[in-house]
Amino acid sequence: MKFNFLAKNKNITVNHQGAKAYKVTPEMELYTAVVTTGLSDTFYESGSERLKRIINLMALCDAEFVAKLAVYVRTQMYLRSIPLVLSVELAKQASGTSIVSKTINGVVQRADEIAELLAYYQIANKRQGAKKLGSLSKQVQKGLAESFNRFDEYQFAKYNRKTEVKLKDALFLVHPKAKDESQQEVFNKIAANTLAVPYTWETELSELGKTRFENQVVKQMAVAQKWQELIESKKVGYMAIMRNLRNILDAGVSVNHIKMVCSYISNEQAVATSKQLPFRFLAAYREVKKHESKYTSMVLEALEDAVMHSAKNIKGFGVNTSVVIACDVSGSMQQPVSAKSSVMLYDIGLMLGMLMQSQCKNVISGMFGDRWKIINMPRRNVLANVLEYYRREGEVGYATNGYLVVNDLIKRKEVVDKVMLFTDVQMYDSTGFNSFEGSWKKYKEIAPNASLYIFDLAGHGKMPLDIKRNDVYLIAGWSDKIFDVLNAVNDTAIAMEKISQIKL
Repeated sequence: MKFNFLAKNKNITVNHQGAKAYKVTPEMELYTAVVTTGLSDTFYESGSERLKRIINLMALCDAEFVAKLAVYVRTQMYLRSIPLVLSVELAKQASGTSIVSKTINGVVQRADEIAELLAYYQIANKRQGAKKLGSLSKQVQKGLAESFNRFDEYQFAKYNRKTEVKLKDALFLVHPKAKDESQQEVFNKIAANTLAVPYTWETELSELGKTRFENQVVKQMAVAQKWQELIESKKVGYMAIMRNLRNILDAGVSVNHIKMVCSYISNEQAVATSKQLPFRFLAAYREVKKHESKYTSMVLEALEDAVMHSAKNIKGFGVNTSVVIACDVSGSMQQPVSAKSSVMLYDIGLMLGMLMQSQCKNVISGMFGDRWKIINMPRRNVLANVLEYYRREGEVGYATNGYLVVNDLIKRKEVVDKVMLFTDVQMYDSTGFNSFEGSWKKYKEIAPNASLYIFDLAGHGKMPLDIKRNDVYLIAGWSDKIFDVLNAVNDTAIAMEKISQIKL
């Protein structure tokens, strides 16, 4: 997105490192904060600084923009928790308007999200005591009532979990009107706790776990047989297979079943419809790489194939397009995307950087901390490249001297088309004598057609240079949709335009 609507003379600030930075408009800052937020249960706590900032930014934005943003990040960025947060907070800021029910109807895409939304609703409204939820906002109730009619018995049963707010609680609170007799029967089963147990890999393995076996050998054979049945059934979803690759190898399934798994996860159509965030492939790759199975290499190759399929939507980088890809490996990047995740901002930056490199024909890649170091890797092995970068991260130190990437181009008088930085944007000069803004201005003198793309992975809301000038672009978030947005940038489209086109 290229921004041309920043307030003049009012957007200068400093980042967390004390370096000169620029503010963005409330809408763009909210967008950045939202799409770079990996929410977890702990995020819902009222003490979260990120949550406070998002709520404050919402108050500065038009309610319709917030509503469309919530639907956009749920349906096009595939984020789940943050759209629920936006919906509930919008209900407080735009009370009594139909935009609230329309937003909720747009963001609730899975049956369990009804209960999840209510769980956050009671926290956001500080409901306590035996009846934490009490009554609901009429527009929240209306939106959830419409959502109840979008799911069948299997979908409700699959997500009928023993959580803080259960589906039964939600049903009694929302009082949805069934669209037909069949739907009413489903509602009656929810109320009576008689939903049919769905066939899922979780329930199948759970039942097996209750069985007593003669010895460990018999148990191992039974587990292997069950996994083989699950694989053959083709009812185990893409993400479930990805998350269970180590378990499948541990189970000792046959080579034919390993081949079936590899064929599935490396299938181009399966990858396209799975809507996996890029770092999910990295998490699976890491887990499998630790395994000592004789089939480990086969599974690793399948994951590499899957990643290459996921990167095919990166367009606009022909042999004549010269690109510099720089990955931030500073200390501030080594924090998890959420409290329960082992994936760090560092991982996301490297993953996106290597995905980009895989599609570029004329590329320089490297990492920066105290120093900038060029480390060119083969284009084919995206996941292996990420691990190699990870192994070498200490080679450049842990500061955030992103300006060195540009200074190196100036020193070598090398003209490139695109400079791409994957970072949390807390860039500064640890020596105190340079600035990113100054370096970019100087580089533009020798490369007037060059563009700078900053991939903001943390959403702190402050840029190291003015993004309304000198062909500087900000791209926020870590969905594979980032690359669609990148392509749109070159066609002068912006994220705001995509959000404005959302139908409520």
